[in-house]
Amino acid sequence: MLELSGRRLPDDRDPRYGAYPQPPLGAGHACVEYDPRPSAVREARAEVRRRLEEWGLADRDDTVDTAELLVSELATNALLHSASRFQLTLTAAHGVLRCEVADAGRRTPQVLDAGASESGRGMFLVSALALRWGCHQDGPGKTVWFELGTCACDGCGRRQP
Repeated sequence: MLELSGRRLPDDRDPRYGAYPQPPLGAGHACVEYDPRPSAVREARAEVRRRLEEWGLADRDDTVDTAELLVSELATNALLHSASRFQLTLTAAHGVLRCEVADAGRRTPQVLDAGASESGRGMFLVSALALRWGCHQDGPGKTVWFELGTCACDGCGRRQP
């Protein structure tokens, strides 16, 4: 039992807190930093595929393909708008894959209409394909993230109408 500021915290073995003696199937965590060069986007895509295969999440090709596409969009935005190193963090647990790209830029991404323009569609794709997405400021930079479902349930990982 842990005490903090004179309060006893609940025993983590209590079933109400859902303790997991081992990570759930398909769980994983990875964090990789990239230099600001065009090949970093390709390397980030390859890292996504490699990790999802390693974690046993590659059975659903649409999840891997979607994760690769959306990470590619976030990594490209990091290179174009911050011109700094960026960090890719992948976390998979309990039927959810969370992908984060952190960079030194402060500009919040905007979802633009998918018109005839040759650029600006990246966040439109993220918004359309991800279960959820968001952005938060991290000290001098920001982190843009999205989540996809990884279980085989019907409709898992897709936005509800």
